[in-house]
Amino acid sequence: MRIVFLLHNAYAIGGTVRTTLNLASALAARHDVEVVSLFRHRDTPRFGVDPRIRLVPLVDTREGSADRLDPAFARPAEDFPAEDRRHPQYTRLHDLRVRDLLARRDADVVVGTRPGLNVYVSRFAPRGALRVGQEHLRHDAHGKRLRAVLARHYRRLDALVTVTAADAEVYRTRMAPPGVRVEPVPNIVPDAGLAPSDGSAKVVAAAGRLVAGKRFDLLLEAFSTVAAKEPEWRLRIYGGGAERENLRRLADRLGLTGRATLMGPVTPIEAEFARASLVVSASDAESFGMTLAEAMRCGVPVISTDCPLGPAEIVTDGVDGLLVPVGDARALAEAMLDLIADAPRRRAMGRAALGSARRYDAAGIVARYELLFAELRATRHRRAWDRNRARVAGAVRRRFRAAGHRMRAPWAGRPRSPARTGIRPTARET
Repeated sequence: MRIVFLLHNAYAIGGTVRTTLNLASALAARHDVEVVSLFRHRDTPRFGVDPRIRLVPLVDTREGSADRLDPAFARPAEDFPAEDRRHPQYTRLHDLRVRDLLARRDADVVVGTRPGLNVYVSRFAPRGALRVGQEHLRHDAHGKRLRAVLARHYRRLDALVTVTAADAEVYRTRMAPPGVRVEPVPNIVPDAGLAPSDGSAKVVAAAGRLVAGKRFDLLLEAFSTVAAKEPEWRLRIYGGGAERENLRRLADRLGLTGRATLMGPVTPIEAEFARASLVVSASDAESFGMTLAEAMRCGVPVISTDCPLGPAEIVTDGVDGLLVPVGDARALAEAMLDLIADAPRRRAMGRAALGSARRYDAAGIVARYELLFAELRATRHRRAWDRNRARVAGAVRRRFRAAGHRMRAPWAGRPRSPARTGIRPTARET
């Protein structure tokens, strides 16, 4: 099969970039795979790209690029939905380049990797190609206006893939496009090829974007309780983002200077996790929870808030990690203290985590995608029938509603009598 991925920016750092390149690499062992990066802002990608993948930058935004002189680059995107928060970054040049590229590709499958790109796929993928949208964010993370736009465009997809079963159920319940398969497939989390943690380092690690929803402030608050009772333990937070300076000041106020360190972005992160004995996430919400799965790959037990939607599908509470209530600093601190105090339990959980993480092996995930593609092709005509039948039924319902409205308002569209208008007739009219 020839598989084409549309990716926002393959040259940047981000969870969707990493997981898309992981999947593309795994598929490239058996298929012809192309990753189309809508943006190119630097000379080389930050993540390694498998040489079997063709990486195609679509619009070059580097200083001095000829694309920046194209008149279409100065105009806002018209096809990329304005309701997607990335819209200000997109231009009419992106619209035109995507249309042209997909029209020239003899692809068997075209995969979008964020809402606006899924709209591109639904509108412009070649007629014979399977149209697959991936959702790396939760349904409820999208605003109401964006969800309305997606409901309209997603009905032209063949499948919508979510990273958790819980989110797939939300899409089936609230959007349920007729003829569209909604399927949960988790991210690939490859074996890092490192010796697993032995659980002896007195280090708690955390990683992610330093933004409000990740709740590193809550983690610092919880760790201040841990530090008071376990003074030899250290907290290392990996990542960059808008909250960095606020978190640094909070650590100072909590007396954690030298005890909690903001390490900055590190890629790949697995080597750092393997040097820790616990990995903690305090997020308010996670679409998947990639850092949890990566830590488990390193034989590290994880502690996470039981937030929607991913952690409960990754962590088996009490077996390979612990789940605590969202927003509860005390529960988070107690969970860390429990595993710090009980080294045998901590190491047993680390071994269990290593075994659990095999669920995210590339071979199993690729097999699920290949089965999905085969089933989509085999059911294509039936699903088209379901889609058309739903479209006709919807038109009939709208017609009946319109007829009902006219029956409830019999004067609509007719000349109103003088008695109803309050206008007295003239002498000529009488």
